[in-house]
Amino acid sequence: MIKKLLKENMGTSNLGWLESRFHFSFAQYYNPENINFGVLRVLNDDLIHPQSGFDTHPHENMEIVTYIINGELTHKDSMGNEETLKRGEVQYLSAGDGIYHSEYNMHRNDDLTLLQIWIIPPKKGLPRLYGSHRYKEEERKNKLLNIVSSQNGSSPIKLYQDVNFFVSQLDENSELTYKIKKDRQIYFVQIEGSSSINKTILNSHDAAEITNEKEILIKANNKSHFLFIDMIKD
Repeated sequence: MIKKLLKENMGTSNLGWLESRFHFSFAQYYNPENINFGVLRVLNDDLIHPQSGFDTHPHENMEIVTYIINGELTHKDSMGNEETLKRGEVQYLSAGDGIYHSEYNMHRNDDLTLLQIWIIPPKKGLPRLYGSHRYKEEERKNKLLNIVSSQNGSSPIKLYQDVNFFVSQLDENSELTYKIKKDRQIYFVQIEGSSSINKTILNSHDAAEITNEKEILIKANNKSHFLFIDMIKD
């Protein structure tokens, strides 16, 4: 089953410096029937205006992945990490018993757009992790790129939870097939452009919950950029 989630029905926020679309209950958006999808707790589609960002703040017992869509993200944390990431690059952390960090768009003119994704870890108090990976466009061009996996997976980025993140940029009319293993489910995000997922059309910023499917056929209706998360079933 594919449950289409229109962007118009998602929670939104505009703080002036930050414009957000909330896929799940977050901040002032609260819907008791939309708290999570499996181990996926938060997926925020954020636009951060120039010379602004998130001041130093804490996280604990959550695994956080940030996928940069456009612009530059500058990160600094209490573990001594500091770096700037660009389009298609990925930052991650497993907060364990606590980590502080800040995230800024230091650019003078250009907006920063990103997906911030929170995954519930398999248990509390796991050792803290931080890292990033600078994926190249050719790695995801007309193919699936596994950007995040579990500890025993093949991705350069490894979380504790049993998840796999995939991204792709497809040319118009290009297709990909993905087989879904038993007792797995998928959350699919259309980042840019438009795709048909088993003939269900998703436009930019739409999403879909995919359950009880053996495979999905993804076809780009025009130039298409998307991300999906394969996870254990509820």
